[in-house]
Amino acid sequence: MSDTNPAGNMDVVDILTSDHQEMIALIGQIKGTTDESQRRDLADTLIAEVMRHAVAEEMYVYPAIEDHVPDGHDEVEHDKKEHQEIVKLMKRLEKVEPSEAGFMDLVNELEAQLSHHANDEESDQFPKLRLHIPREKLVDIGEKVQRAKKLAPTRPHPSAPHSELFHKTVGPGVGMVDRILDKLTGRHTDS
Repeated sequence: MSDTNPAGNMDVVDILTSDHQEMIALIGQIKGTTDESQRRDLADTLIAEVMRHAVAEEMYVYPAIEDHVPDGHDEVEHDKKEHQEIVKLMKRLEKVEPSEAGFMDLVNELEAQLSHHANDEESDQFPKLRLHIPREKLVDIGEKVQRAKKLAPTRPHPSAPHSELFHKTVGPGVGMVDRILDKLTGRHTDS
């Protein structure tokens, strides 16, 4: 996903919407190939991208929603539950080989969950963010999200809490361990 913001003009909504598009495109690539090695690499890349995106949202976007959007706390709790379901599903996908019959079923289920979650955010939450938060602050949040994605875990951890405090204190260490494991095992985590 986009790692830099050279023009400094993309706000967090632009960044997260682009992330959603890239995630769905990765799923399309998984579905578009019959090469099992390529499917595994693409699935691993997708899992890493979703993890980076979700962690960055939980660190910076959800607190902004809670602070600035009416009924933001309830929306964030709903989103965290969806994140937890997605993380559990990705953990299952991580353990299944592309040659197994259930692999594509899990990819399709993940596509449905990600599409639902992205649609909720893009049609409801993102317009509220733009309505209630000045553009300069949204750009600032976007920059923080980009930095957070560089340190975030690349593997699903279903037992980890979905909290800003956890991600800011323990998350970078977990992310570092994940990236070391990725290198040692040759796991693809970059799109």
